[in-house]
Amino acid sequence: MGSPTSHQAILVVDVGSTFTKAALVKVSDADGDETGAVLGRAETPTTLDTDVMDGVRSLAAHLGDAAAVDDGRIVACSSAGGGLRLAVIGYERTVTAEAGYRVGLSAGAKVVHVASGPLDTVALAALAEARPDIVLLVGGTDGGNAEVLQHNGIALAASTLPHDVPVVVAGNLDAQPAVAAALQRAGRPHVLGDNVLPEIGVVAPASARVAIREVFLRHVIGGKGLSTDAAFARVVRAATPDAVLAGVEVLAEVLDQDVLVVDVGGATTDVYSAVTPRGDDAGRRTEVVAPLRFSRTVEADLGMRWNAEGVIEAAAREHLPTSTALRRYAARLGEQPAYLPSGPGEAALDLDLARLAAIVAVRRHARPPFPGEAPRALTDLGLVLGSGGVLRHTPSTEARALLEAVAADHAGGWRVPRAPRIGVDAAYLLVVVGLLAPTHPDAARAVARGLALGDG
Repeated sequence: MGSPTSHQAILVVDVGSTFTKAALVKVSDADGDETGAVLGRAETPTTLDTDVMDGVRSLAAHLGDAAAVDDGRIVACSSAGGGLRLAVIGYERTVTAEAGYRVGLSAGAKVVHVASGPLDTVALAALAEARPDIVLLVGGTDGGNAEVLQHNGIALAASTLPHDVPVVVAGNLDAQPAVAAALQRAGRPHVLGDNVLPEIGVVAPASARVAIREVFLRHVIGGKGLSTDAAFARVVRAATPDAVLAGVEVLAEVLDQDVLVVDVGGATTDVYSAVTPRGDDAGRRTEVVAPLRFSRTVEADLGMRWNAEGVIEAAAREHLPTSTALRRYAARLGEQPAYLPSGPGEAALDLDLARLAAIVAVRRHARPPFPGEAPRALTDLGLVLGSGGVLRHTPSTEARALLEAVAADHAGGWRVPRAPRIGVDAAYLLVVVGLLAPTHPDAARAVARGLALGDG
């Protein structure tokens, strides 16, 4: 694989479960200076029925750089095959398991199972039933309880969980050697990371997030049977939500402002935020599990197709009104996940469904996770950015009106932002920013600046 820094253009690709999206980005000019100019964009249905790399190669050819794949001038992320399914096993549900849950979300995973306390036969059966791709094993602060982490490590080593399911160990550092030895003897793949909760009130996600990404690339991508093309395992660098959150981090850095991103998808609605503590919040550590500065939440019951009826049910619980026409429309969508609105009437219903999904998802993202804790501090948001097919393919005035409704939602139980700018990632550039950031940080920042200015 050639070094991408020796070339001027890189193909940046997101292999999704439904569509594969690509952008050709000029990362450096003739003098070697990074530019971040987007030369072209394209998308195609993901070729799951043949090989996902068939679609990637067709997009490269369409964008006029068919050689990019074989030359190594490509970087990709993927959520195809259902994305990254993560189980979290912790010591106590409201402390280490909660910390692991938040870290798992920030690493781009769909958390399909959370358990706490010593694993027994029933708990191990429930874990297997969840069919995780990876297990995140946490527990105890450094120097704190070590017995539960050791017990659970030994239980996982001896469990009937499929042998190819790896374990990321990110708990009490004192207990990790014994856990690693048990997993090693059982031949179960594992990676060690720093403790996600080294002390009460402190969440340290970075090491575990890197470990989850490493395991995802090494054990999961190749195991989903998405491609027999050797290039696929080489080019995929992250799960798609992990790449998006990395893009949010760069965007917040470029703007030097807090950022909120709402991604309304067919199956879930994801919310990302980059929030810097200010004023009294900057010095407080009142929460047992402190919120992450860069955070992501996934609402698996709020989707434009697979979970359209879940949006209606959630809206009712939030006392948000829905029309009879919208309820009937949503009832049909779950059975037709590829359905496209027919005519302006259905387009309006689709947008109303997206508005409800976005409002509910942001309310959940902003609210405190436990009674007595503070809501997420979104008052100083400088930018509220929308993403997802329904917003990208909607006239900008209507998409912005939807996001303005989210930003002005006074009934959510959190203080709304004072005067945020509203934008839509119409060109799907956040993932481009996130994927370029590790190797071409200047180009990534240039793309982010264009997105912040509305050039996307």
